[in-house]
Amino acid sequence: MDWATIKTIITVIYVLNVAGAILTVFREKRDIAATWAWLLVLNFAPLIGFVAYYFFGRKLSRRQLDKIRVQPHADLSAVLAAQQAQLPAASPTDTQVQSTVKSMIREFQNTDQSFVTLNNQTALFTDGTALFRDMQKEIMQAEHNVFVEFYTFYDDQLGNAMRDTLIAKAQEGVTVRVLYDAWGSLGTKGTFFDPLREAGALVEPFLGIRSRFDFRLNFRNHRKIVAIDGWTGYIGGFNIGDQYVGRSKKFGPWRDTHLKVEGDAVLALQQQFIRDWDATVTAHPLDINQTHFPKTAGGLGSTMMQIVASGPHDDLEQIKLGYLKLINAARETLVIQTPYLIPDDSVLTALRGAIHSGVDVRIMIPHMPDHPFVYRASQYYARGLAQDGAKIYFYEAGFLHAKAIVADSAIASVGSANLDFRSFKLNFEANAFLYDRVVATRLQKLFLKDLDHARLVTAADFAKMSRWLRFKQTFSRLISPIL
Repeated sequence: MDWATIKTIITVIYVLNVAGAILTVFREKRDIAATWAWLLVLNFAPLIGFVAYYFFGRKLSRRQLDKIRVQPHADLSAVLAAQQAQLPAASPTDTQVQSTVKSMIREFQNTDQSFVTLNNQTALFTDGTALFRDMQKEIMQAEHNVFVEFYTFYDDQLGNAMRDTLIAKAQEGVTVRVLYDAWGSLGTKGTFFDPLREAGALVEPFLGIRSRFDFRLNFRNHRKIVAIDGWTGYIGGFNIGDQYVGRSKKFGPWRDTHLKVEGDAVLALQQQFIRDWDATVTAHPLDINQTHFPKTAGGLGSTMMQIVASGPHDDLEQIKLGYLKLINAARETLVIQTPYLIPDDSVLTALRGAIHSGVDVRIMIPHMPDHPFVYRASQYYARGLAQDGAKIYFYEAGFLHAKAIVADSAIASVGSANLDFRSFKLNFEANAFLYDRVVATRLQKLFLKDLDHARLVTAADFAKMSRWLRFKQTFSRLISPIL
């Protein structure tokens, strides 16, 4: 075979690869940043790129997305209308916090039909052992129903303990429903849940997607929701697995943030579970307007909050809009904890605007990777924000998985959504937005306490990193829209 023939073959392969890349990327609607990122990957790594696309690039089918879109919200139109009528418009006499709270409430009411609740009592957990001990105790006290939805439900010591607790309640006749994400729970066989099913509970992978048949890594159910009797609930960053209680040699101690709620906000958690359940299961649907089971209101707190959900079935990116409100509202301090710092242009611009407006912006990320490209991309954005004047901290006492934002010790968010493209556009997420200075101050104090285990990394420190390391950061940033 002469050289001319070889060149012709290479040219034909290249042209076919380019054509295949264009057809592959443009046959599905996606934002321009992700489009260019995939074209880069597919053209510069022909074979590996298409394998990566099989795992990372494919979207859910229109039928699957429609199953989510068509799920009704509870009939809360009267409640929402009454709340909006009672919520006065922002006035010149409002403080910045009051104005922001009113704006956020209206935004979430309009974009996610999220009603605001007042009579809630909250507790914060940063230790997985304490969280799951408390969760099991509350489940054992359930009288009516227990709804559990997690990205990860592993077949290990903690997973077995949680399963056994749910089995005990199902055997008592309590309604037990469990949703898990098949990819997030990779390694957990379907038979693991058989004893729970035999006890009378129903357990399903989200949207019926099972990992052995579907290998896409995107469009996963990343929510972590528990609702017990419509009155006690949990939302945050912990999953069910031994690594989340510090039993992993790789990650060591696990630092996360989870919120326990007692009060009317749990009704919103329950309703979100029901929407996800009914999109997954047609044979055994739940009633979105089913009875709320309130306990005595005595001794409850007065924390005001909204539960907000977002996902790839909706282009509004509700949680990201909430993050933008929080960032833009900050006038003195803004503290952020996130395992993945890969903001899109709108969030990056808001962060830079806050920094240059004199806000004390502090961002804490892990010092160790769980995903190499994601870790390097996070370092890239951290480097840029440090150059702008943000204080960047690497948490060094284990793995930091918390997703919490606090503005001026007054408004906060805790949930499953990271500060990255994946949480904004590709995953199903749920967060609590809290309008309570007491809770926000507690979250701020947790951040300050974590500084004892974190290292400040300045712009000068980033500049001293090797050229090779900075290259890996820059390259990872180029593909960040698809990480």
